[in-house]
Amino acid sequence: MTAAATPDPLSELPGRTMAREMAEQPAVLRRILADGAPAVRDVARRIAARAPRFVLLTARGTSDNAALYAKYLLEIRLGLPCGLTSMSTTTAYGARPDLTDVLVVTVSQSGGSPDLVASTRAAREAGAITLAVTNNPDSPLADVSEYHIDIMAGPEKALPATKTYTASLLALYLFVEGLRGGEGAPAQVLPDLAEQLLARQDEVRTLAARYRFAERMVITSRGYGYPTAKEAALKLMETSYIPALSYSGADLLHGPLAMVDNVSPVIAVVTDGKGGEALQPVLDRLRGRGADLVVIGPRHQVEQASAGFALPTDGVAEEVQPVLEIIPLQLLAYEVTIARGQDPDAPRALAKVTETR
Repeated sequence: MTAAATPDPLSELPGRTMAREMAEQPAVLRRILADGAPAVRDVARRIAARAPRFVLLTARGTSDNAALYAKYLLEIRLGLPCGLTSMSTTTAYGARPDLTDVLVVTVSQSGGSPDLVASTRAAREAGAITLAVTNNPDSPLADVSEYHIDIMAGPEKALPATKTYTASLLALYLFVEGLRGGEGAPAQVLPDLAEQLLARQDEVRTLAARYRFAERMVITSRGYGYPTAKEAALKLMETSYIPALSYSGADLLHGPLAMVDNVSPVIAVVTDGKGGEALQPVLDRLRGRGADLVVIGPRHQVEQASAGFALPTDGVAEEVQPVLEIIPLQLLAYEVTIARGQDPDAPRALAKVTETR
């Protein structure tokens, strides 16, 4: 007689898959640094030899926020002009711009969305150097691209992307550093720090209690932190269904500041560096309006806010801090959703592969 299998105590809990995949992030980051970095550097070396004159970044959803991070890296670290593509110009309108010597980077977790594949194929036919950054080296997107980078995150089953987002950030950082001829040494601290952040989930759970009944949230940042603000807003909306509006701090001052009051919470992602310095006038204005301000950032910034979560960014290069910034915000989305009695593993009306055309 075969003994009955011991049931998994987590098997019936809502959000178990998202929780498990968030917890995998330190291991994924270590895997990329140990096993993936040489291949990323090789791709970067071969593309650098072709001297692209411009970069176009193509993505949707969470991957779009990773692509925005790459835009900051490429423009700041390399001085290389970048743009985010509008795929419908190719897929719906049939435009065929001359992309000779242009690097087109398409970021996609699954590599399966038809519009990403069609847009990349059209770009290659128009003379572009095409690079796919995916979690699936056997995907249609990888197949139509000249070059491919595997983010090595392993299967991701929860609908909200977590480990594939941080894996994409790290892979893109290593790629940009490879274009510069560097090896990305500042990234070596990330796995251990990510592990420390995940161990502080109780702090995030306490913070989440503030937002259980929130009807609206505003998330703001500047510089390298802006993609984090956009990704945090996306996570909150797709898991808890709270309308979360993300703004660059500069854009927030150009009108949207008028909707900020002492009821709707504002989360500020304060990168420790020039981005945080540029955000300081925005923080001052928010405090002046009596905003319920929560800061995700350096301890001295958290101490001046209504509440917050201090990041271990002392001595960490500003350009890699987004890999750490998003982790407490992933946890926040998870905890708020659980507190509202919903299951973050299965947001309504969503599928893992979104087949836009």
